[in-house]
Amino acid sequence: MAQPHGAGSHHAPHPYHLVDPSPWPILGAVGGFLMALGAVVSMTPGDFGSVLGGLGRSLGYWSILPGLLVVLYVMYVWWRDVVNEATFQGHHTPVVQIGLRYGMALFIASEVMFFVAWFWAFFNASLYPTASIGGIWPPTGITTFNPLDLPWLNTLLLLTSGFTVTWAHHDIVEGKKDHALWMLGFTVLLGLSFTGVQAWEYAHASFKFTGGIYPTTFFMATGFHGAHVIIGTIFLIVCWFRLNAGHFKPDHHFGFEAAAWYWHFVDVVWLFLYICIYWWGSNWGAAAGIE
Repeated sequence: MAQPHGAGSHHAPHPYHLVDPSPWPILGAVGGFLMALGAVVSMTPGDFGSVLGGLGRSLGYWSILPGLLVVLYVMYVWWRDVVNEATFQGHHTPVVQIGLRYGMALFIASEVMFFVAWFWAFFNASLYPTASIGGIWPPTGITTFNPLDLPWLNTLLLLTSGFTVTWAHHDIVEGKKDHALWMLGFTVLLGLSFTGVQAWEYAHASFKFTGGIYPTTFFMATGFHGAHVIIGTIFLIVCWFRLNAGHFKPDHHFGFEAAAWYWHFVDVVWLFLYICIYWWGSNWGAAAGIE
């Protein structure tokens, strides 16, 4: 029978983890509700009477802050508990890790469907441009980005980061902690560089979010991907500190594996964004006379 892993492990009659009662799910739900309520009140204060409506008008988007703080706190304490269960209490046996892998795989699958929606919106607008935008794509007056400029640089940054995070994984499996820290650190720097380049690109875009269907679909697709890059970078930063603290062992490091899976997902989505939106969707090749 499989035994729990970790310094605080003890014999159990089964390899499964029966989770202790926790206040975090209900507290997280309360935080999510407060965030949603704050967002709705701040956007439509006229629908909530004098008290809530007045509060929404005076605070604006700051109405979201209380719920956001609760959600961030729950995220911290809940993942802290999961780390303790895995590393110090020894509850993440091989059988439990299989369940965690299935859970992470399903989560990434749900994220794929999330991006399918943005790609669907983009292709619906670009393959069948309406008369209101002149029946052409990109619409008249839109100056798109050169895909061989900043978008190409960001492609190189993300592809390189996929290589370094994979190298770090192999180092962990081989017990090379110091070199894994270097490779994981490089991955974090590459992720931060990507975000910086994209911020520069947005700041120098010739169109604004409210400028029509092209800017809307462009910013929604690339912006949500950028948010995922930021989340993935934070995920990897946490893994760096955990690796430095000795939490990851050659045969027990699912926390890092989950971060690496997520990062590779971000890489693949970017490739589709680059090819479909920056290259094909901008009609840049035809404009440059190379297709």
